Amino acid sequence: MRNIKFLVLGIFFAIVLSKSQAISWVRFYEMFRFQSFHMFGIIGSAIVISAIFMQLFKHGKIKDIHGNIITPKKKEKGFVRTLVGGTFFGIGWGISGACAGPIFVILGFKFLPALILLISALIGAFIYGLLSKKLPN
Repeated sequence: MRNIKFLVLGIFFAIVLSKSQAISWVRFYEMFRFQSFHMFGIIGSAIVISAIFMQLFKHGKIKDIHGNIITPKKKEKGFVRTLVGGTFFGIGWGISGACAGPIFVILGFKFLPALILLISALIGAFIYGLLSKKLPN
């Protein structure tokens, strides 16, 4: 019962994703064809909000549930791996017509297509786990 707030937050987030049409393949199609600003606005808003929260974390303004300061780990900068990873993510997104982020929300609306998407994402993550040590930094 302690974690009920996270369940409520997750349900709220799922409602926001569905009502904003962030799970609609039509919106993704429009985005990839540069026909609509809708998804760029949603993604841009998420980037701005995430940047603000990261700054709050870095300056110790947000603490965990035990009162400890959250310090994000520094990541190595890498142009090639970001480009390659983003390309594969975008190709998967374009082929499937769905973003991997809201898979569980999509499961509530279109069960079979989302189940195929979920299984494919798990297989992709498994393959990455197998190959991660052999990939360039």
